[in-house]
Amino acid sequence: MQTATIEFGDALDFYDRWPAPVAIVSDGPYGLRSYPGDPATPAELPEAYEPHVAAWSRKATPLTTLWFWNSEIGWALSHPVLERHGWEYRSCHVWDKGIGHVAGNSNGNTLRKFPVTTEVCVQYVRRAEFETPEGLMSMKEWLRYEWRRAGLPLRLTNEACGVKNAATRKYFTQCHLWYYPPPEMFERFAAYANEHGDPAGRPYFSVDGERPLTAAEWERMRSKFNFEQGVTNVWRVPAVRNGERVRGRDGFAHMNQKPLSLMRRIIRASTDVGDAVWEPFGGLCSATVAARGLGRTGYAAELLPDYFSTAVSRIERAYADERSKLPFA
Repeated sequence: MQTATIEFGDALDFYDRWPAPVAIVSDGPYGLRSYPGDPATPAELPEAYEPHVAAWSRKATPLTTLWFWNSEIGWALSHPVLERHGWEYRSCHVWDKGIGHVAGNSNGNTLRKFPVTTEVCVQYVRRAEFETPEGLMSMKEWLRYEWRRAGLPLRLTNEACGVKNAATRKYFTQCHLWYYPPPEMFERFAAYANEHGDPAGRPYFSVDGERPLTAAEWERMRSKFNFEQGVTNVWRVPAVRNGERVRGRDGFAHMNQKPLSLMRRIIRASTDVGDAVWEPFGGLCSATVAARGLGRTGYAAELLPDYFSTAVSRIERAYADERSKLPFA
């Protein structure tokens, strides 16, 4: 059974003592002035997110996936900040809450637009970069650079991998058709380059200058992804209601509580059992609840006392439910 750490305060004060995240679930400011501290407009979001994104970048590894929840305009304005700090866009997922979300209460003639029933959850990965005498290179650039540095003709990459043309066509191409070489293929062409390449330049495909990367190390040079058959980038899931909805003293505890089913989906997709999941803007800590239930370890922070105490109670209830299901509990 995994643990959950929920800190009271600003996540900026805790990042340095949390372990490196395998997934970060960011469900932070939307620029709607919907709670104390939420910026008044989406235009203020880049400034609000900047220090957090910088901290994520310092602690993340190539294994890390970021799931960035926001409104469409909030994401659009925040994207340049993420890109500038080395986060690579992967996919935009649209949460369609259905017509029941507005229940016919939106006056389109007054608002001058169609009713909004969506939010986005955008997947980013941490871009792997390699230091070379010619500057930082992407994974795609570095592979070809190292092979050329070995003084070998490009056609021999196919011989090294034992394929007809997949190596030149996929693993060493510099166009948009580039493919990440599977670990076993990486190990084969790295061994080939170190055996047949110019002895003066050895080791090739190394990051420490002492030995080439192993297949296992190469596998950790990109983010995890566990594909779930039948899932697309449009998530038609109703807004949280009934038993899952957390209530406070005066109604709903949080107006934008995320469904546990969606939190479980993104955590399953990007982590394995035992991995660390960060939730910097805890709120009701839905990602942390989901992470614990899936055998991951959650790390969350929340600034507002009411949200914090409610989240702690929610985690405690989830823990009690888990205990009650254990034999002889």
